[in-house]
Amino acid sequence: MGICEQLHSNMKPQSPLDQVRVVLCNPSHPGNIGASARAMKTMGLTSLVLVKPKFFPDLEADALAAKAVDILSEARVYNSLDEALVGTALTAALSARTRELSHTAYSAREAAGILLEQAYRNPVALVFGGETSGLSNEQIIKCQMLVHIPACPDYSALNLAAAVQVMCYELRLALQGSVPRKNEHEAASFEETEIFYRHLEKVLVSTGFLNQRQPKRLMERLRRLFGRARLEKEEVSILRGILNSVAK
Repeated sequence: MGICEQLHSNMKPQSPLDQVRVVLCNPSHPGNIGASARAMKTMGLTSLVLVKPKFFPDLEADALAAKAVDILSEARVYNSLDEALVGTALTAALSARTRELSHTAYSAREAAGILLEQAYRNPVALVFGGETSGLSNEQIIKCQMLVHIPACPDYSALNLAAAVQVMCYELRLALQGSVPRKNEHEAASFEETEIFYRHLEKVLVSTGFLNQRQPKRLMERLRRLFGRARLEKEEVSILRGILNSVAK
């Protein structure tokens, strides 16, 4: 066997699960961070991202991670959700509560299939809130999907690490027998859509359509509208071209 053939045979094919980021926003208990890392490793996920953790690194996190301390050692820490989502093409917010102006809600199993399909081509993210209050409305509106884990309606609040375990399991289950679908159109990245939203808001204010003193949640509704569309790069370019034309 030649050197090139040997190297090729030793290369591990990339799994779409490698493209899934588990994002924990404002976790307050280091044990949950460690237990989440363990939950991820048991299902083959490796990318852990933390947004403003109260305690990290921490010995309790290491202890609860067991043999998944490598996930902790490679975890990325950011000061904002925007930073954590850079480069992703699809993001799903986990919430047990119904929101007034939320995205279309999916069950954990439905969402896993949709996320996995996109993960064959681009990075995606599962976003979890802190133990006390979960995700804020501002954090949820940054995502494109809302995900609920079906639970007993009398007590639906799952422990953070348990919620991570359920979603990682559903992704693992969705992987079995799945095949990548051919898609000629590239999805817009998180940062590209955020630039579009800022551009849109600026033009709406300049035309008088949006009153900054009384916005009436218009931008949240527009984010929900375009979030359902899951914009492609070319579509974002077209929309921004229209905005430039309007501005002139």
